[in-house]
Formats: sequence, structure tokens, C-alpha cells
Amino acid sequence: MTHRPSPEDGKLWAGLGLDVELHGKILASIAANYDRQVESRPGRPAGMRYFDGVIHGSHGDRVREVMAKQAAGAKFVGTFCVYVPEEILIALGTVHLALCGGTAASIPYAEQTYPRNMCPLVKSTLGLAMSGACPYGPLEDLAVGETTCDAKKKTWDVLGREGGFHVLELPQKKNPADRALWLEEVLAFARRIEELTGRPLEAGLLAEAVRLMNRKRRALARMHELRKAERPPISGTDALVVMQAALIDDPERFTRELEALNEELSARVAAGFGALPEGRRRIMIAGCPSVLGNWKLHHLVETSGAAVVVDESCTGTRYFTGLVDEGAAGLDEMLAAIADRYMTIDCSCFSPNTERMENAVRMAGEYHVDGVVQYILHACHTYNVEAIAMADALKAAGVPSIKIETDYSEEDIGQLQIRIEAFIESLEFRRGG
Repeated sequence: MTHRPSPEDGKLWAGLGLDVELHGKILASIAANYDRQVESRPGRPAGMRYFDGVIHGSHGDRVREVMAKQAAGAKFVGTFCVYVPEEILIALGTVHLALCGGTAASIPYAEQTYPRNMCPLVKSTLGLAMSGACPYGPLEDLAVGETTCDAKKKTWDVLGREGGFHVLELPQKKNPADRALWLEEVLAFARRIEELTGRPLEAGLLAEAVRLMNRKRRALARMHELRKAERPPISGTDALVVMQAALIDDPERFTRELEALNEELSARVAAGFGALPEGRRRIMIAGCPSVLGNWKLHHLVETSGAAVVVDESCTGTRYFTGLVDEGAAGLDEMLAAIADRYMTIDCSCFSPNTERMENAVRMAGEYHVDGVVQYILHACHTYNVEAIAMADALKAAGVPSIKIETDYSEEDIGQLQIRIEAFIESLEFRRGG
């Protein structure tokens, strides 16, 4: 996470027992990347100022907000995956946010204990905690993990040894027995949060939470609908920043600010104003998420002459696609409706996962995509192996694709830039450009 520290921040971090000097160095590294890859770019919507503030305040103002809510009696829950049913957390009055790490600066601290050949997302997350650079660790009342990959679930075993950890078991298929298992997991999660907060889950509050999350999903869907314009009103890099903010900001405030941004983007579309120069090849990024601190691939694609118009990932459409049925009545029906919605997420942990290929091909058409960049984080075996089926499905649909396997470091920037530029050039030839 990036941050522009103030003297008060130093006092805040010291009070939390963080290594203030090391913390400052890691944040300075991330902030420099954000300035270079995001904020310094021309053509940004004015409404992005709010989302820049969310990013910069992630280790300052947002921490103070969490502490204030805790002081008022709320519990703080840290999450690591889009499968965590946020409606339940909201209905029971918790404050929650995603704690996934997107910086290379913290990885060496994780590699002192954990294997080096793990995915950078897990290592970055662990490194922030192990180096004393995560201000949320000392505040957590509960962390919630899930079993979407082997690296994560074995990590949860280690982190959960001292308690304060809940693991959601994701089934590997989507048959009736798997759906029944997932519903039981959602019910058990609701009971765990009830125990944590000391409050019973109430139908009225859960219905309000469902409506809030659906409103948030509709706002995100509208932003993506606007990206289908011939000249997208927002760059792919800025759209990624909005998605990253969605995972850490207060849901109601975030939604209100995004609805305002969408009005600005809509006006841009009506005026024919694009965030990037006209005529760029349109790219879909598919696969692994780019969590806060990681703008590497989007920056490379958009500084190589193309425009990212949609993300098929957990920091893209996978987070907001599908609404919870608001017509469900009573707690049991509502919890079942919530379980149903989250079961539609097409993570690569499922086998077979033809649903994901079908969705990707459909989106390639809807967003007028010229080519797909499959984004694979090192050691992410599920997305890496599934890239074979994805490439075949896209090829059958006439959509060129390339697979980029990388991590959070900058050591391969030059090589990746050459490959991406060559791919975009091939798209130009394909269109007779």
C-alpha cells in the first residue's frame, strides 16, 4: 500500500508497534511507483482525486477510521479474497478490508521463513506483516482466509496457530453437493461473525447490507459499461485503482464517490473524450489479480500503445459480476441467496472451469477487445495451467492472446515491454493498421 506520511502518521505507527523507519521506506517505494505509473499520467478524470486519496490514506486515515470504529465497539476483520461474503460482515457491524499485498518491497521478509517459489501476492502479504509494516495486523479481531490455492491454505494453517483466524473452504466443483458444502461454509461464517461481535444476525440489517453491496456492484458495472465506448473515458490503470479502492474503502462512501465518477465518465463519453489517444488497440487482462501496490502490467500495456478496457480478474469483473437476489425473505433464504451469488465467481480453483472461458469470450466481444493478455503471477499454478484452455477458447473465438508470467519485481520490465509491444504490433497488422 502506498502512503504520503505526515508526522502524525509516525506517531500512529509507533503506537501500533510498527518498525516506523522500515515502514516508511516500504511506503516510499510504493508511493514512487504510484506517482510514476498512475498519478503523473495525463487525461485523468477529476473524480480520480478521491480514489488517489483512498490509496494514499490506506496506511493513515483509513487506519484511524478503523481504530475509531473499534473504539465505538465495532470489530475489525481482515480478508484476503473476494469469496468472503461482505454482506454478513456489514450486517453485523464490522469494519472490514482486504489485506493482500501488492509490493515487492516486503517480499524479502517473507522469504526469510517461507519458500521463495510461492506466488508474490502471498509473499508480499506475509512480508508486510512479518516486517512490521502492516498497521492492520495489530488491530485485527479476526482474519478470514480461504482455500483457493495450496499456498494460501497452508499459510492460513501457520497464521492460524494462535487463533483469530477463520478459513472458508471453497469446493472445487459446482455440483449440487459442492453447492451444499458452500452454503454450510457461509452459514458457519455467519455464526463465527455472530460470536465475534456478540450480536445475532438480523434479517432487516442483512437485507440492507445486500442492497448496499448490490448498489456497489451496479456502480462498478456501470463504470465498466462506460469502458465499452469507442474512446474509453478512463484508462485501464485508473480503473484498476478504483477496483483496488473497492477492496479497502468503506462500502457506502466508496459507492457514492464511484457514482459521482461515473457521471463524469458518462459526460466524457457523450463528448467523445477519451482518457487515452484515439485508435489504440483494446486489451483485456485476464487471470490473476493486481492488488493495491501493483500497477505493473497495466502500466506496461498502456505505455506500449494499447488501452486496457476490461479486467477478467478478482480486481476486475470477478469482484462485482452477479447480484444477490433481493427478493429473498427471511434469514435462511437470504443466506442461501448470498451463497448462490458467491458461488457464481469463476475462480481458477474450480475444475472444470468452462464457465470462465465462456465468460471471457463473451466479454471479449462486448468490450470490442482486439487481444487478451493472460496475466499469471509466478507459481500461480491454477491460472497458469488454465491459461492453456483459455488460449484455446480465445483462439476458437478469433481473439489473439499472449501469456505474461511475472512477479512484482522490476527485473523483467524490459523483456516484458518488448513482448507486449510485439503483441500490440501484431494486433495492428491484424487490423491492417
